[in-house]
Formats: sequence, structure tokens, C-alpha cells
Amino acid sequence: MVAVAHRGDPYRVRENTLASLRSALAHGADAVEIDVRLTADGVPVLLHDATLKRLWRRDVPLSRLSRAEVAGLTGGGVPDLAGALAVITAAGARVMLDLPGADRAAVRAVVGTVRAAGAADSAYYCAGPATMLAVREADPAAEIALTWTTLAPPRPVLLAAVRPRTLNYRFGLVSRALTDRLHGEGLLVSAWTADTRRTMRRLVAAGVDSITTNRVAVLRSVLGDRPPGRSPGRSPGPAADGPA
Repeated sequence: MVAVAHRGDPYRVRENTLASLRSALAHGADAVEIDVRLTADGVPVLLHDATLKRLWRRDVPLSRLSRAEVAGLTGGGVPDLAGALAVITAAGARVMLDLPGADRAAVRAVVGTVRAAGAADSAYYCAGPATMLAVREADPAAEIALTWTTLAPPRPVLLAAVRPRTLNYRFGLVSRALTDRLHGEGLLVSAWTADTRRTMRRLVAAGVDSITTNRVAVLRSVLGDRPPGRSPGRSPGPAADGPA
């Protein structure tokens, strides 16, 4: 079972920051899911939303800001992708890259940054079909977790084009019958975003291969292999909303 930390450790630390990534890794994440967008000057940085408003109280689109301007408005709080990859891979973990709103040029920039960082073997990509087709075009060898939001199966022509290793479902859609069918087809199953112990236990019983959560320490305790000396503790709630 792969424990994936959703945007880091957002119940403890602001999402998609280096501190949040480090907290997730310290609490036992096997992989960290991050959201990547491009600044106006083409630098991939970690941000889920199209603007800085929710996290940084700056109501301005990222697409209008240079990397230097983003750093100035956030006190350096928004990391670039290269820095995030260095933190995650140094810990021996994997990185799951979500690419909200990415066009083909943005996908190429992200894939290029992953390659330049020497992180291709540690990285995999998740998003819907159009974005994952662009990833497959940019990197024929990329590992893909195709995000799928319905119980209707993907068409064979789409699977042939994307060639995902994993289908990535909202947790409420997942059942033992679904995982058994997909495993029989040679696919892995991941589920997002599970934050309660009850849901985590249900997904484990359903045989999923990966769970994405905002509460990675809690998932570790459910799995029974909490890192030594760590405690899930209590927290006020995540700084994020939405899927992986």
C-alpha cells in the first residue's frame, strides 16, 4: 500500500510548501502529491489554484506573475518544482505531479524540469485524459495515474493512447469489485482524497494499491506501520480542498 500525502501535510502546514512536504515525509509518506502551474515567465511552481488568493491573500492570477514576483508576494513561500523535487527525492520518496489547467506547453515545461532534475524515475503524473495525453506525448516513458471520475470504464482507445499504470478514483467510487476488475486488466488502483479512518480502512479492505490523504500520519497508523517516534496527533484541519 502506497501512502500518498496530498499537497504535503496540509492539516499541519500550509499546502504545497517545502515545509509541508518535509512534514509529510517526516510522518511517513511514501509519495507526495503536488500541484504544478507555470508562472508568466514559464517557471513551474507549486500551486493548486489559478490565483494566490486562497493561500496567500493576493487576488492575482499566477499566469500574470513572474517567478520573482511570486516570491515577493509570498515571502518566498511558493517553491519552484526543482526545489520541491530535490526535497522529495532526497528523502527517497516518490512524487505525484498533478497538473491543473496545464496546456501542452506547460506539460512540456514540467516534464523537462523533472528530467533536468534527474527525477524521472521518482515521478509520476496524474490528471484527466487531455492532460495525460499531453504527458504521454512529451514523455513516452512517463508513469501515469489517469484520474477517472465515473464508474463507466475508460474506452480501450483512450487506455491504448495514455497507457496508464494506474487509474485514480475519487474514494467514494472504489469497491472490491472495481479493484478486482482493474487488477485483472493489469492496472493499479489509487483513491483520493481519504481523510477519515473509516474511509481509509474501507479502501484497504477494497484492495487499492494507493491512498492519497491530507492526513498521512493517520493513514500510517491505520496501516499499522507508523514511523517510530511519530504520533498522528490532532490538527485543526487542512488548508486545502479538492481532489488530487
